[in-house]
Amino acid sequence: MQAFRAYLWFLARRLGLTLLTLWGLASLVFLMIKLMPGDEAQMAAGADASTVQIELVRERLGLDAPVIMQYLSFLVRLLHGDLGTSIVTLQPVLADLEKVLPNTLELVFIAMVLNLAVAIPAGIMAAYRHGGMFDMASRIAAVMLGGMPAFWLALVLQYVLGSVWRLVPISGQHGFGMNSPMVTGAPTLDALIAGNFEGVLDALYHIILPAAVLAALFSTQVFRTLRAALLGVLRSDFIMAVRAKGATARHMLVHHALPNSLNPVLTLSGTQVGTMIGSAVLVETIFARQGIGAYMFNAVAQKDVFAVLGSVIFTGTVVCLVNLIVDLLQLLVDPRIRAAQLGSQTR
Repeated sequence: MQAFRAYLWFLARRLGLTLLTLWGLASLVFLMIKLMPGDEAQMAAGADASTVQIELVRERLGLDAPVIMQYLSFLVRLLHGDLGTSIVTLQPVLADLEKVLPNTLELVFIAMVLNLAVAIPAGIMAAYRHGGMFDMASRIAAVMLGGMPAFWLALVLQYVLGSVWRLVPISGQHGFGMNSPMVTGAPTLDALIAGNFEGVLDALYHIILPAAVLAALFSTQVFRTLRAALLGVLRSDFIMAVRAKGATARHMLVHHALPNSLNPVLTLSGTQVGTMIGSAVLVETIFARQGIGAYMFNAVAQKDVFAVLGSVIFTGTVVCLVNLIVDLLQLLVDPRIRAAQLGSQTR
C-alpha cells in the first residue's frame, strides 16, 4: 500500500510540474502576443479592413478589455482547447493542426527509428572496440555530421541522391495517383489501412530521405551519449567482478553493461522526440511535405500570428507530455531511479 501511494505521489508531482510548465509556456506566449509589433485586431481583420471593421474585430476578440481580463480569458480558452483562429485559413488553429500533425508524427517516428537503429549499434561497437579504428572513425564521422547545418545536408542529399543518382524523390509525399483515401492523415498508414501496399512502398520511398536528414541531426547525440555511458559502466567495479568470474566480453557487454547504460539514452531520446517536431519546420519545408513544420513556416511567412502562437503552444504541450512519459518509463525500468525518487516507501 505504501508503494502504491509513493507511485501516486510521484505521478502527482510530475503532473503538477507539467501543468506548471504549460502554464509558464502559455503565459510566455500571451506576453509575446502583447509585445509583438502591430495591432492584433488589425492583423485579424486584414490589411484592407476599415476602422469600423477593426473595432468590431477588437470587440469580438475581447481586445478592448483590460490586459488582466484578456490574460484570464486566454487561459480559459486554452483549457477548452481553443488556440485561436487562423487569419489565413479562417479555421480554428487546433483544427488545422489536427490535419497536419499525423504527417509530422509519421516523419518523426521513422526518423527516430533510423536514429536509434544506426546510433545504438554504432555506440555499442565503438565502446566495445574502444581506441580501435572503428571507434576513431565513428567519432570523427559523428563530429563532422553533428557540425553540418541541417539545410545544407538536406540540399546536398537532395542533389546527389535525388537529382544525380535518382535513387529517391527530392520532394512530395507520394507519387502521382498513389495517394490513398485519408483516414489518419499519415500517408503510409492511410495506404496500409486501404490495403494499398504499392502506396505504402511509395510513401516510404518519399519519406526515407527527409527522415534520414532529420535522424542525422540527432543520431550523433545518441551515439556519443551511449558510448560514454558504456565506457563508464565497463570501467566500474561490478563489471570487474563479472569479468573476474569468467564472463565472456559479449555476455558482459549485452547482459550487464548495456542495460545499465540505456537510461541516459532513454532520457535523450524522449527529449529528441519533442525537438524533432520543432526541427521538422526546416525538413518539411525543404522536402515540400505538409506537416506541422510546414504549417508553422507558412504561418510565419504570412504573418498569421494566431497560427504561429497556437502552434508553439501545441508543440510545447507535446514536448511536456513526452517528457512526462519518459520520466514514468525511467521509473519503471531503472531501480536506481525508483530508489532515488520513491525512497524506502517502495520496499
